[in-house]
Amino acid sequence: MGTSTVLSGLRLRPFAGESDLADIVRIRNAEAAADEFPEHRTIESMRAELSNPSDSFDARRDLTVAEVDGRAVALAWRQWIDTTDGVREYRLDGAVDPEWRRRGIGTLLHEDGTRRTLEFAAGQDTTLPRVFGSWSTEHQAGDEALLRASGFQPVRWFFDMTRPNLDDITEVPMPDGLELRPITPELARQVWLADVDAFQDHWGGFDHSDEHLERWLADPSTDLSLWVVAFDGDEVAGGILNAIDAGENEAFGYLRGWLASVFTRRAWRKRGLATALIARSLALLRERGMTSAALGVDGDNPSGAFGLYERVGFEVGMRSTAWRKPFQP
Repeated sequence: MGTSTVLSGLRLRPFAGESDLADIVRIRNAEAAADEFPEHRTIESMRAELSNPSDSFDARRDLTVAEVDGRAVALAWRQWIDTTDGVREYRLDGAVDPEWRRRGIGTLLHEDGTRRTLEFAAGQDTTLPRVFGSWSTEHQAGDEALLRASGFQPVRWFFDMTRPNLDDITEVPMPDGLELRPITPELARQVWLADVDAFQDHWGGFDHSDEHLERWLADPSTDLSLWVVAFDGDEVAGGILNAIDAGENEAFGYLRGWLASVFTRRAWRKRGLATALIARSLALLRERGMTSAALGVDGDNPSGAFGLYERVGFEVGMRSTAWRKPFQP
């Protein structure tokens, strides 16, 4: 497929596989640097992210590359999720090399993604209401303008929170009857499913397929020895999937660990488990040489996580916005 409606020499094409990885990493990292958010991709992490196609996301089907005279200058990707708040959300997102912004490329990709999504959705059966969704950080004024112009409205806010140091970590005992166990590859799927279960009463959703689990496990920052998981007998009560992204740390010049997912299942809430798991996670990250920690949180989290994180030393940082608009075939 090709088009020349915006720039001479511009065309849109599908993801070509391994040969595209270096350009995708270059564009994603250039966007992150320009928009001041702490994300750094590597070839290895991008390879993992785009592997193992699922019904929800298949890079060969759902990733589009924009190139000008053969040089990749922008990306767009699409994904659908049946969310916990009862809709089928078709998510549109993308990235434009900062050197190529303000030339209509992002708008063209967004319009193309909308059209492709409508065509794809026409072949799906669901009883759920359908909506479009997207995402932006507080520094992405161009993204916000594009989304508002195409009819999106903000519906939810999320925050990155950072603990600027790992000093003064108070040891918190585990609740009675619960114990920490090391996570082996054989246990990883049980922990993953427990995480999925714990977030069923939280807003939004993510691809919780086995294929997405395999992508996560293949990511270089995934280290099962960093996962802190509490068991009640054979049941997972809660856990924290910690990670250290060496590429990000090198790129930004810090030693930061991520509490990538913090979860407590319903039957074990209100017993101090999350606080105990956070304390152990912070101590573990410190043992691994980290000097700060970060996590993401829903600003309207129903379990009071925002206040909990502040009480254990995390400070609010960057805000991000979830956007939606009606689905109109």
